[in-house]
Amino acid sequence: MTANSPYPTSRIHVHCNGYSHAGMAFILLLIFILSIPATGISNPGFVYAAHKSNFKPADTTNMLRVPEENAFMYNTADSSYNNDNDESDDEIILSLNVPRVGSMDISAIIAKKVAYLPVREIFDFLKIKNVLSPGIDSISGFFINPKVTYLIDKQKNIIIYDGKKYDLKETDIIRTPSNLYLNYELLGKIFGLDCKFDFRSLSITLTTRLELPIMKEMQQEQMRNNIGRLKGEKKADTTIKREFSFFHLGMADWAVLASNDSKGSSSMRFNLDLGAHIAGGEANAYLNYNNRSAIPFDLRRQYYKWKYVNNDNRVIKQFTAGKMFTQSTASLFAPIQGIQFGNTPTTYRRSFGTYRLSDKTEPGWTVELYVNDVMVNYMKADASGFFTFEVPLVYGTSVVKLRFYSPWGEERTREVNINIPFNFLPVNDFEYSLTAGIVDDDFKSKFSRLNMNYGLGSHLTIGGGIEYLSSLATNKLMPYANLSLRIGPNLLVSGEHTQGVRTKGLVSYRMPSNLQAEVSYTKYAPGQTALIYNYESEKKAILSMPFRGKKLAAFTRLTVSQVSLPKDIKYTSGELLMSAIFCNISSNLTTYAILSDAVHPLVYSNLSMSFKIPWGLRLTPQAQFEYRQNSFSMIKCELEKNLFNHGYLNISFDKDLLTHSYNAGVGVRYNFSIAQTSMSTRKTNYGTSTMLAARGSLVYDDNSKSIRLNAENNVGKGNILIKSYLDINCNGKRDEGEPLIKGLNVKVNGGKIIRNKKDSSIYITGVEAYTDYFLELDKHSLDNVAWQLPHSIIKISVDANLTTLVEVPVAVVAEASGTVFLEKRGTMEVLGRIIVNIYNSKSKLVTRVMTEADGYFSYMGLAPGKYVASIDAAQLLKLKLTSSAAVAFTVKANKEGDVIDGLKFVLRQ
Repeated sequence: MTANSPYPTSRIHVHCNGYSHAGMAFILLLIFILSIPATGISNPGFVYAAHKSNFKPADTTNMLRVPEENAFMYNTADSSYNNDNDESDDEIILSLNVPRVGSMDISAIIAKKVAYLPVREIFDFLKIKNVLSPGIDSISGFFINPKVTYLIDKQKNIIIYDGKKYDLKETDIIRTPSNLYLNYELLGKIFGLDCKFDFRSLSITLTTRLELPIMKEMQQEQMRNNIGRLKGEKKADTTIKREFSFFHLGMADWAVLASNDSKGSSSMRFNLDLGAHIAGGEANAYLNYNNRSAIPFDLRRQYYKWKYVNNDNRVIKQFTAGKMFTQSTASLFAPIQGIQFGNTPTTYRRSFGTYRLSDKTEPGWTVELYVNDVMVNYMKADASGFFTFEVPLVYGTSVVKLRFYSPWGEERTREVNINIPFNFLPVNDFEYSLTAGIVDDDFKSKFSRLNMNYGLGSHLTIGGGIEYLSSLATNKLMPYANLSLRIGPNLLVSGEHTQGVRTKGLVSYRMPSNLQAEVSYTKYAPGQTALIYNYESEKKAILSMPFRGKKLAAFTRLTVSQVSLPKDIKYTSGELLMSAIFCNISSNLTTYAILSDAVHPLVYSNLSMSFKIPWGLRLTPQAQFEYRQNSFSMIKCELEKNLFNHGYLNISFDKDLLTHSYNAGVGVRYNFSIAQTSMSTRKTNYGTSTMLAARGSLVYDDNSKSIRLNAENNVGKGNILIKSYLDINCNGKRDEGEPLIKGLNVKVNGGKIIRNKKDSSIYITGVEAYTDYFLELDKHSLDNVAWQLPHSIIKISVDANLTTLVEVPVAVVAEASGTVFLEKRGTMEVLGRIIVNIYNSKSKLVTRVMTEADGYFSYMGLAPGKYVASIDAAQLLKLKLTSSAAVAFTVKANKEGDVIDGLKFVLRQ
């Protein structure tokens, strides 16, 4: 019992010294009153029980009907019962431990320091088939294999196992009113279940070499869980689906950048992104202003789109209208204004294998990898900015995006779209997408593209389509075909042919040592105008391999490429990259070579390192060495310092040793809860410049009619608002007078959790739209034992530019407890393993609870209402016992929960 709760969590024996005579008399009187048994009232055809506190002999309004199938339990016919348990034997609770399985508390009998274990409880725990005879004198079933049967017979004192008969002593089996207890040593000698009994700790350790059914079940469950994790699946108790909204104000992201230099030149840039929800879809507008541009508010640099997603629709899962960038064969340098739709889902679907992706950004930046707007991995770039990912090969056309975050909080708003050359679909699956519109260029070109893919086999996907661009001089229509083929577990092949433009192929092979080789070849059609470059062919070969040790993580990549131009002109280049992290020291050595001039090739290397030094500083030196000049051509050094865990101080200096130009700078960034700010000053050979920047976002919450400010980008994303309340009447919905509560802990597979201290609500911001999130509720975080969560995992479908409200009901339940006695030879004995059934006012079984060794039973989880508790009729019939009358009681609704105790049943022969 806790100091803040009136509900007993366990029975408590109180020992008091120094009573006053008056106090002792009061306690004795109270015990006498509580010991008076409830009176049952019989009626032809039915059995009634009166509410223990409101019982009136002439009034049956408070009486509840007991189901007729249990009515016979109140018969007073005599029956005989023989108890084999010696009165000197002690029935206690032992802890049963089974390695690799778990532990549980069992009732056992200790006689002369020998433990007798309940066969049925142990076999039930180990999932061994067992049937207890009606007279509680034998147990039979099969042991693991259905052909291996067994019989434990008390009357004959024998065990028959797998056709063999074992004669037992009369003291090897003890029979009680509800179970059979077997000498623990026989479980090992006969069944191979070796038990070690520790009398001091009152524990039993059971070991065996057999593969028990419980072990097989646990292995299968673990395999199913692992498969579910690989597929991105998770089981939820309840699901909150998307709701249609015609119009809803959502988010706004803003960014301001101002700069000026010593020559009097200044600039101002302002970006405003607006997000709303219109007609069930996502509506976004991206506005850009630059006073240094010829047209500060250029309409070509303003973007807008409306997107509708329904992954349950088989024909059209996505529909987008507005200004957008799209995949194309022809060289497009401007967005198109038009529409795009298809049946490719936005959900992330795992497939087999991975594709190695590597690129560069700024040193020390964090890079996040997104596939179809779902983050699947992230990593930190090394000292030169290099990073590499193992991109999962997913079913269908996928958009792979990279987002970059600086160590001091800056986020690159640009997203890098990367096309994986392999596109696999499940067998007989068909996907398509159609795009049509006007290119926002000087020619106002008309553009359209139809793309189709079909899963011809488990390892082969074929596809094709047609593309049209009106501004091309020749070959305005460009039909194409492609395929993706998997040969064995490690060989991938892809090919594509576009009529009048190009033919290309790629082969990727990964060896068991994790060495990956990739070769690609592209042949361009003579005179093609769809692509801006006039290449005749392009060849590339890549070898890459990661290395991992206890303290070393390294990656190496060799790239050789060649471009052929008309008149037999060829450009050949190579790159050897070696990146390693050892003892928190990040280093990168990259060597570049331009081999077009075989006599005087241009070869140079970049060496970068990054490591921590005292006082919380991080030093990043970098140098470039040119082999033709046999000297260093550039040096650079950066020094970073964390400021109060919310900001960064950055000092940098670099110098070009060939041109003798230099660049020195100092910058400060600080991230407030509502905005990210930065200020920097740079000094060069040509003067000094200063820059100020700030960015943040506004989120409108329609549920609370309020505006929240934060520093993260939110347009195109969703938010989740969690409110937990006391469900006093346990109806699963919030009614008037049911207050919000604090203290509920949650976990979610994405987003950022923010707690509102004023109203105890929880915000999860920055979650990806059209993605299912799983909200895990911690039932142990609630203060009161009477407060229980009906659901532990909630699945939430998130919409873009919307705040999804999740109201979590916390049921206020009651505890009912009591004791079962056996009347024997004029005395009362407590009786364990007796089943007590609890019915609601509609005579529906709510729960079944079993008494402990001392006859006590307890159940926590009753909603407000009227109930009847009675002894299980089927068990009484097997035991040849009768019971006292059923007990009716009422659970009252209140914030702290109700406690019903003192329920009493007397069983007789």
